[in-house]
Amino acid sequence: MKLYNYFRSSASFRVRIALELKGLPYEYLPVHLVKGEHKQPGYGAVSPSGLVPTLVNDSGEHLGQSLAIMEYLDETHPRPPLLPADPVGRAKVRALAQLVACEIHPLNNLRVLKYLVRELKLDEERKNAWYRHWVREGLELYERELAQLPSSTYSFGDTPTLADCCLVPQIFNGMRFNTSFDGLTRTMAAYEACMKHPAFQQAQPSSCPDNEA
Repeated sequence: MKLYNYFRSSASFRVRIALELKGLPYEYLPVHLVKGEHKQPGYGAVSPSGLVPTLVNDSGEHLGQSLAIMEYLDETHPRPPLLPADPVGRAKVRALAQLVACEIHPLNNLRVLKYLVRELKLDEERKNAWYRHWVREGLELYERELAQLPSSTYSFGDTPTLADCCLVPQIFNGMRFNTSFDGLTRTMAAYEACMKHPAFQQAQPSSCPDNEA
């Protein structure tokens, strides 16, 4: 398999975690978002939407969108599972994952932040304040959801799930912008448990070949 991705992309990070959790080898193909490589014609042939990540499977099929890719990996390589065995558990984990991927991340991805600066003329501090506000608000919702679940090592249960694959990259990016995580007790406990797991360590940006310190 091949993974077109960018070391700092939250969506790419999610898929790298899933691949590492499942012990699946892949070819790492960097696409530098800040330099605009995702807008070049060559990448357009890989991803019509021009987004990362894109997974190319062994049959040559091109798959986009991190949640879809991770569910594909879970269906084709079911061990270890990223979703619980029961329908209610799967729905709860998907809800947590989508809370990050659909409620927090879209407001703060690179193209949104660029629009705030270039078109709406926000200065750096106001842009960062926007980022911190929406990340913090979203993670407070995540914390409320966890408070309704039984105590566990990770977000849901005692093994990493799709939810953790989404949570950890969001925390990483929140740290870059000095987001406050005070009071997010269960959320940060799940994050810290994940970061002790080898798969999360191997997938993190600092371990990527295109990492820029």
